[in-house]
Amino acid sequence: MKTKIFSTAAIYFLSGIILFIINSQLYGKPELHTLKIIVGQTTREYTIYLPSAYDGEKTLPAVLMFHGGGGQSLHAMKETGWNKKAEKEGFIAVFPQAMPPDPARPISFRNNSPIWNDGSGRFHAGKKDIDDIGFINALIDELVTRFHADAKCIFATGFSNGASMTFRAGLELSERIAAIAPVSGALWITNIQPAVCLPLCYIHGGADTMNPVHGGAPKTQGGIIMGEGKSKPPVKNHILRWAEICGIPAEPLTAVLSNGITMKHYAAGRNGSTIMQYTIEKCGHTWPGGISLLPASMVGEVTGEFIAVDVIWEFFKKTRSCQRNTVITE
Repeated sequence: MKTKIFSTAAIYFLSGIILFIINSQLYGKPELHTLKIIVGQTTREYTIYLPSAYDGEKTLPAVLMFHGGGGQSLHAMKETGWNKKAEKEGFIAVFPQAMPPDPARPISFRNNSPIWNDGSGRFHAGKKDIDDIGFINALIDELVTRFHADAKCIFATGFSNGASMTFRAGLELSERIAAIAPVSGALWITNIQPAVCLPLCYIHGGADTMNPVHGGAPKTQGGIIMGEGKSKPPVKNHILRWAEICGIPAEPLTAVLSNGITMKHYAAGRNGSTIMQYTIEKCGHTWPGGISLLPASMVGEVTGEFIAVDVIWEFFKKTRSCQRNTVITE
């Protein structure tokens, strides 16, 4: 009988050791997964980076990074470096994937280009009215319930068409997102009042011909018209519109930083909302501090003088709604 009791205890003990080893292997190391969720009757995809700090129990902030028009989730990770920033700072980085015109065919920048339904009405996404807001809403649910993301610390950023999608999400999902940081994109929507005014960090290049500072049709560096030729509003319109929405005074504090970088700070409005705007003089239609998968002859130069992920994360982690929950590292 004693032998039997000992054997049973030994089994439980060994089982505990095995479970501990398995859990140690699952957590404590960075993980990258490409996953799918069903939204309505449509299968949507996203890539998620879980940092070493992720243990499946404690809540972590999450950053949604929306790729540019024609891009892919993994490309966005490579171009921006949000996965590396997530590993360093201990948050979850998420890279949603837009829908191509024909989901049955492989994605192609030239022939089957994924586009976000950013409110402009452009391309297949706008014309078919693809439910990207529904996708983002469902994705946030997934992050909170499955991955224990902090519901008060969900942030959104994006590039180009993904920046415009970020603006739209900030308007229509303002009760689920803590702050937004569009990079080189337009605010197309003018008829929606958000339930909550969100902090905005807006970054753009002074040499960006695809998102021209003074507005107009997007063009390559060589002058070829892109984006169906639909004229973009001037950058100042995006800022002033957000200031108007949130009751932020339109007169900013302006500072000229080193290496042709200008910063404008618009004082706090409703719900503690504020606007930070950065203009990088020599930067083209590229992610500042990242890499570009497109040639400079098309999109312009990448700058190494301004690291967008660093600036944006500093902005995000100081957001009032989740400041006490975010681990701030120096």
